[in-house]
Amino acid sequence: MRDRLILLPGWGLGVSPLEPLAAALHGLNEHLRVQVEPLPALASSDLDEWLDELDASLPDNAWLGGWSLGGMLASELAARRGERCCGLLTLASNPCFVARDSWPNAMPGATFEAFLAGCHADVPVTLKRFGLLCAKGAADPRGLARLLTSAAPQTPWDVLMSGLELLAQLDTRDALVAYRGPQLHLFAGLDELVPAEAASDLLSLLPDVEIGLIEQAGHAFLLEDPHGVAGAIQAFLHECVDD
Repeated sequence: MRDRLILLPGWGLGVSPLEPLAAALHGLNEHLRVQVEPLPALASSDLDEWLDELDASLPDNAWLGGWSLGGMLASELAARRGERCCGLLTLASNPCFVARDSWPNAMPGATFEAFLAGCHADVPVTLKRFGLLCAKGAADPRGLARLLTSAAPQTPWDVLMSGLELLAQLDTRDALVAYRGPQLHLFAGLDELVPAEAASDLLSLLPDVEIGLIEQAGHAFLLEDPHGVAGAIQAFLHECVDD
């Protein structure tokens, strides 16, 4: 199914932020079937359970991609599927979302713990703050933040918390190295959640894959400029098919 691309969303905001990108991709290539699939609604932070659910529900032999947490899960699923995955693309997706000694260019642990505590205390306020962080670096950050949060689903509290716990523990470096198919990873220069320096760190880890940095954009660049992002993805897909 080299004509099918599965896109997974980030934490908390549902599938809506990816839908303009899916429409833009279809506009560039009417033969490409783009599916935006929700993340598993699991009250567990066990990675294998998340991957089991995704592997069982998503079609085989497709391109896998995602935004932020969705990109991390797509990376793990691509490594699990191996030749059953056509290729991988991630958007604003750090191999480690929370910093560790071996991967310092990520969110500081204390910042993440404060965010986790905020979610425990007041989910709506935390989601609003999260939307603002995603939109920072955009031309109209407040308008983009409203767009992000207005369509967010009413996700159960325990599912939101398990997603955050999964985000904290994920380290996709081994999966990215193990997956031998084509890869495209796009980062944003003004991202408040994933430092731009992670792009060069990833290039050091994976010198043979395509890594791009959109300098004047924030974490939600896929929603701010879906046509530009679609163009970069389409060029990558076209190049891979030609090869």
